[in-house]
Amino acid sequence: MTNEEKILERLERLEKKIDPIVESAASIKELKMELAPRLNEAVHYLIKELADIEADFQLEDLIYFIKKALRNINNLNYSMDMLKNIIDFAIMAEPLIKNTVPQVIQSLDDLEQNSVFKIADISIQTVKKIGKTYTEDEFVQIGDGLVRLTGLLRELTRPETLDLLEKAAKLPGEIDFDAARPVGPFSMIGAMGNEKVKEGMGILIELTKGLSVLKKS
Repeated sequence: MTNEEKILERLERLEKKIDPIVESAASIKELKMELAPRLNEAVHYLIKELADIEADFQLEDLIYFIKKALRNINNLNYSMDMLKNIIDFAIMAEPLIKNTVPQVIQSLDDLEQNSVFKIADISIQTVKKIGKTYTEDEFVQIGDGLVRLTGLLRELTRPETLDLLEKAAKLPGEIDFDAARPVGPFSMIGAMGNEKVKEGMGILIELTKGLSVLKKS
């Protein structure tokens, strides 16, 4: 092979290697020509938007923000971790919330249907009226009285007390008031022979003994 042939062969190899580079350069040039208008539009838009905040933006503020962020990088990392935990919790709690919210809505609807909210509103308005009607000292006195009445109510709800009140409530229905006649000394003596009268007098005496607690000490 002559020197000329060797030179031509080398030139051919070089041409094959250079062709992809030339094609790439041409592609890059075309891409640059296509992107140039878009980049110009983006730059103009960015300049326009930044002009709106030009009066409020100072480079010193940005530098101060960056320095403060770097000093508090640990707090920022902690905040990001906490945010991630909150997001994970929300993802886990979502099915439970979906099941619970309809039940809560149903419960609130039941309360509304049963006028619970209206009763609560009336109670609040009543308390407001009481607050306007009585002074603070009087309200304290009423509160103390309610405490004592609660204790009295506790005593009245004892089983033996309730039994006594129930029997006393039935008493008027068992008495024939039309059969009542004036009673003199001799009639009283004669009535003492009746067993029911004797029992009644015994109960009356026991009640009379119990009334001694009403005497002031």
